[in-house]
Amino acid sequence: MKKIAFFVFVLSIWCSHVNAQVKTIKWSGYTWNVKEPAEATGPGPNFWSGSNVWIDASGWLHLKVSKNANTGNWECAEVASTESFGMGTYQWQIDADIDKLDKNIVLGLFDYSGTDARDEIDIEFARWGNSEYPNLNYTVYPKAGDPPKHTSYTSEFTSPNGTYTTHRFIRTANSVTFKTLYGHLDNEPRDNLFISKEFKSPQVSISSIAMPVLINLWLFKGLAPSNDQPFEVIIHSFKFTAQ
Repeated sequence: MKKIAFFVFVLSIWCSHVNAQVKTIKWSGYTWNVKEPAEATGPGPNFWSGSNVWIDASGWLHLKVSKNANTGNWECAEVASTESFGMGTYQWQIDADIDKLDKNIVLGLFDYSGTDARDEIDIEFARWGNSEYPNLNYTVYPKAGDPPKHTSYTSEFTSPNGTYTTHRFIRTANSVTFKTLYGHLDNEPRDNLFISKEFKSPQVSISSIAMPVLINLWLFKGLAPSNDQPFEVIIHSFKFTAQ
């Protein structure tokens, strides 16, 4: 009996230690886990640093890709909501030159079940290592049990009127509609809409489960920025409106 009690005590201490290692932040009305594993992990794989994630005095979230002067490693940033979200509107308001991202840097705004290539809906700004590729990517990965083919759409995004942009997708049981707009808006003035793209079931398999939201800034295949410069993205808000 004493051995069992001792084991339970040790286990509780170990669990407390593990839980203590998970850094969280409060932002935009939600709690977020900050990714900072000891070793390089995906996507990439990359090194990740909690120091590259912070909230400023205005309550805005900063994500940064930067080179660690001590290790020489480039380090990335990611947060994941502790809450899961289902059908509804997902919206991010960003302040950054995302149309000028280096060809090796990726900004991801998405919900994700945790299973690669399944139950995932992505907005990604990335050229995937090739400066000739279009930089705006919308992708819907199929729900578990359906054929593994994903559906995607790409476009060349430009932002001639400043760094404020709004990005959203509206997820229903039968469709996902992506929208990218100029400015920080909750509505949808025609003059501010850069693009809208709808994916519909049954042609496209759409996830039916609730999932966490993730936001990350990372390096394609773990490659350093081709310009050897750090890059920072400021996200003013994330908002979810249930359907």
